Amino acid sequence: MPETTAPAVTDSLAARDSLSARDGGLVWHPYAPLNGPAPYGVSAASGVRLTLQPPDGGVPIEAIDAMASWWCAVHGYRHPELDEAARRQLDAFSHVMFGGLTHEPAVALAERLTAIAPGPMAHVFFADSGSVSVEVALKLALQYQAAAGRPRRQRFLTIRGGYHGDTFAAMSVCDPVDGMHSAFPGVLARHVFAPRPPIARLADDETWRTDENALAAWESEFRSMASAHRDTLAAIVVEPVLQGAGGMRPYHPRCLRVMREVADELGLLLVADEIATGFGRTGRLFASEWADVAPDVMCVGKALTGGYLSLAAVLMTAQVGRVITRSEFGALLHGPTFMANPLACAIAGTSVDIVESTWKHNVSRVSQALSRGLAPARELSSVIDVRTLGAVGVIQLGGGVDVPAVTRAALDRGVWVRPFRDLVYTMPPYVCTDADVAQICDGLIGAVREVHG
Repeated sequence: MPETTAPAVTDSLAARDSLSARDGGLVWHPYAPLNGPAPYGVSAASGVRLTLQPPDGGVPIEAIDAMASWWCAVHGYRHPELDEAARRQLDAFSHVMFGGLTHEPAVALAERLTAIAPGPMAHVFFADSGSVSVEVALKLALQYQAAAGRPRRQRFLTIRGGYHGDTFAAMSVCDPVDGMHSAFPGVLARHVFAPRPPIARLADDETWRTDENALAAWESEFRSMASAHRDTLAAIVVEPVLQGAGGMRPYHPRCLRVMREVADELGLLLVADEIATGFGRTGRLFASEWADVAPDVMCVGKALTGGYLSLAAVLMTAQVGRVITRSEFGALLHGPTFMANPLACAIAGTSVDIVESTWKHNVSRVSQALSRGLAPARELSSVIDVRTLGAVGVIQLGGGVDVPAVTRAALDRGVWVRPFRDLVYTMPPYVCTDADVAQICDGLIGAVREVHG
């Protein structure tokens, strides 16, 4: 056999036996068909870098994770303090039921969360994931209104463009057009959707800029819609200041203050979904702080464990706790099997400690580097907007992104990115160096230029 044919045979065998090939048609991936584009295999992760195996079985690629694994791995991978927290808890016990039992990692984490949360949060309910925490918060609001003598209040007020999770109740308060409402007709509850607020910018002097006329019009319509439905509404549910999966779209903190005022006037709960925005991502420890607003209920997740394990929490005020306690049932009607998993809580406690001691410096530094590094994208013909907020950087195109092509082009530049719709964006780990952020920005801009011009 001629020597020149051997590499081709070897490459063919490698592709056939690769992790991606074994995965294909067997494992579902998020929002992807079974016969969709082959995924990249991960063989290692350390610091802010992933080692990826191409679907064709080619040479491994080392790339900066510009996604922080969907925004949760804020400390990077194999963080020594988080690894040690996991080992310590494994040496004790990794799981016990939370019904009738408690343990130090859960109590200590609840104490930490209530201490750092915006406003006087007094109680914590642990959940499995962000979506489940939203489900719990919605249940909580309905129980609260029933216990307060307003059982007809069974609907929620939110804004278009929001995203709160993939479970049924959470989906029902996601955007009714770009969400999944049309896929599940007759199943999702019908809630009240106000217009999305006008987009806003945070200037270098930390003042917010937006179209004042559009902002006033939005406020008027929001107040009007809330008043029109006041007798049926239980709560206002919102991602504070930044809408994430709905378009990485920041809005003026004044809008959140309006929501707080309306909630107080009409006897509604204000539920802040801080799953994506919490723990420093927007340039405040919690995004609600941009508006100096304290919610009645707050959901946190994602960065809570630094990406090590799935865990979320629902925080609430003492008033909410009192009303639920004196209700017909006397309890919040939810109880996951893995509620307050000790291993996850132990890691989360250490993650929160790390966030609190490092986020302000790191997020400020990453934010400045993103602003500098992404600025040249404005010169591309395919780009209609470039924006940053905290450790979030966005390049918005005039049309849909060719996701496989942009992903591959970014990987050629040593950057893992996962675009969606018309956005090529990054929410990198906070521990990225300035050089890492510069590489991310160059990789995103280069990929957009190569694929879309």
